Amino acid sequence: MPTTLDGQLVVAISSRALFDFEQENQVFEAGDDRAYMALQLQRLEQPALPGVAFSLVNKLLAFNSGGRNRVEVVILSRNDPVSGMRVFRSAQHYGLPVERGVFTRGQPPWRYLRPLAANLFLSTNETDVRSALAEGVPAARVFPDSARASAAHPDEVRIAFDGDAVLFSDEAERVYQAQGLQAFQSHEHERACTPLSPGPFKPLLEALHRLQREPAAGMRLRTALVTARSAPAHERAIRTLMQWQVEVDEAMFLGGLAKGTFLREFEPDFFFDDQTGHIHNASVHVPAGHVASGVSNP
Repeated sequence: MPTTLDGQLVVAISSRALFDFEQENQVFEAGDDRAYMALQLQRLEQPALPGVAFSLVNKLLAFNSGGRNRVEVVILSRNDPVSGMRVFRSAQHYGLPVERGVFTRGQPPWRYLRPLAANLFLSTNETDVRSALAEGVPAARVFPDSARASAAHPDEVRIAFDGDAVLFSDEAERVYQAQGLQAFQSHEHERACTPLSPGPFKPLLEALHRLQREPAAGMRLRTALVTARSAPAHERAIRTLMQWQVEVDEAMFLGGLAKGTFLREFEPDFFFDDQTGHIHNASVHVPAGHVASGVSNP
C-alpha cells in the first residue's frame, strides 16, 4: 500500500517562511541562481535561523505523539535541490521531523498543493499565494520582517484570524466599502441569523478544530477571531461559527481599533488578515501573513 497523508493536517511551507534566508535571498533576487546555490552549499553546515512561521510549524508538529501522525509539514519551495539540502539540514538541527520537500528552482511550486491536499500554504511569494488561493487552498504571504512568536506559551499553539474575507466571505466588506459603516451595520444586523458564506480559511479552521478536540500530550491549540466588527455586527459572525459547529476560544470585536496591540497580548504563533494595513500594524508585534482574498485584494 502506498503511503498516504489522508486524515492529517498538511502544511506546505516555503523555505523563507520557515527559516531566515533573507541574506541569501538577496543573491537569489539578483538573478544569479548559481551564486545562490554556491552560497547555500558553502553554508550547508550552518543552520539557518528560525523564520517567521518556525514557531507555528514546530508546535503543530508536536501533535505527532503516541505513534500517531496528525500533522505533516512539507517544504514547497522555489529553491533548487542543492539549496534544499540546507533546508533539511536546518530542520534536522532544530529537531523538526520534516521529511518531504519539493524544490522547483524558480518555477511556481503551488501546483503541487493539489496532490498534497494541503490545508495551508505559507510563502513569501505573493504570486504563489494568490495562485494557491485561486485553487481553493488556504494560503498567506508571510512578511519576513514580522516579529517572531513569543516563547511564553511553549505548550500551546495560538492562531488568530481576521473574519471577513478570511474565515468568512467578503460579502459584508463589500457593503462597507461601497456604502459605509452605517449601511454595513444595518446589513449585518438585519441578517444576524443568516450565516455568512465561507471564506478561504474556513477549511483550515475546521481542520484545526479537529486537532483541538483531541489535544496531544503536552500540546494544545487556542484560536482567536480578531475583527474590526463591533456590535451589532458581532452577532452574525458568532452565529456563523455556531452554524459551522466550529468554536474559537477568544473573539475580539474591535470596531476599527488597531489590531496590533491586542494581538501582542494574545501572543499568537501566527495571525492571518486580508488587509495589508492590518498586517503591517500586527507584524511589529507578532508573526503575520497576508491573505490576498476578497474585495480589498483585486
